[in-house]
Amino acid sequence: MKKLLLNLTGIALSACYTANLSAQSTPGTLTFTYTQAAPTFYAIQNVLGIWIEDNAGTFIKTRDRFVSGNTDDHLPTWMSKSSGGAATNASAASCSVVDATTGATLTSSTTPTAFGAKTITWNGTDVSGTVVADGTYKIWVESSISYPQPSTNLHSYITSFSFSKLSTTVHLTPTGDANFSAVTIDWVPSGTTGVENNSENPESGIFPNPTNGILNITYVKANTIEVINTLGVVVYQEKTDGAGAGTKSIDLSGFANGIYLINVSNKIGSSKSRIILNN
Repeated sequence: MKKLLLNLTGIALSACYTANLSAQSTPGTLTFTYTQAAPTFYAIQNVLGIWIEDNAGTFIKTRDRFVSGNTDDHLPTWMSKSSGGAATNASAASCSVVDATTGATLTSSTTPTAFGAKTITWNGTDVSGTVVADGTYKIWVESSISYPQPSTNLHSYITSFSFSKLSTTVHLTPTGDANFSAVTIDWVPSGTTGVENNSENPESGIFPNPTNGILNITYVKANTIEVINTLGVVVYQEKTDGAGAGTKSIDLSGFANGIYLINVSNKIGSSKSRIILNN
């Protein structure tokens, strides 16, 4: 009976979340910058794929694809995502490169160069040119030095960075690693399309989801952030400055694994997101 109750409550939370989704789709420009370190043993060539996915892992659009005939098996993740699993190599026509920058394997003399600082932009649209709904998205970077080559259908590095696409400016400086550093993400809106329930309603972006404990919440026009369990109990609450935008990091590692509702609200309305905690 307890398991049934939890399942039914989870369904109710999902329905509540769906009912509160806004139809807003904000056009704008995403600027993503990073520096990729050159490997110490070979730093001449680099195969590279960069693309956008939504938070559910659905492919949205390719931004960069640099590959040659003898290295076209070294972007297996991008190849599968961009083609819906239909491609046999990263140069296949079934791989979507709509509106993307493409070229041969990068070297020390190409533009951009194989390694070093890079900048990628995105206008908030999918491959059809439609502005996608506001929410949480991911930038994926898949990279493989072309010599010495990894085994067939392998990359050397792959990483992703989450960001919130909203109707207000978002600036993030995610922590990189030994391979990717100086990472910045800037989303600058240029207007609004679609229908919004109320211009004073709060907006929010949640990532990562699922989370292993640390949850980042980007919000606009919010007074209160609440974490609610499947029994409807508020297990965490924090007040915010309702006048502007901000980002909060919440540590949920002390709570039991399962589904939680993140309620970002003000006096006018609320924005709800369902997340999965998996410590």
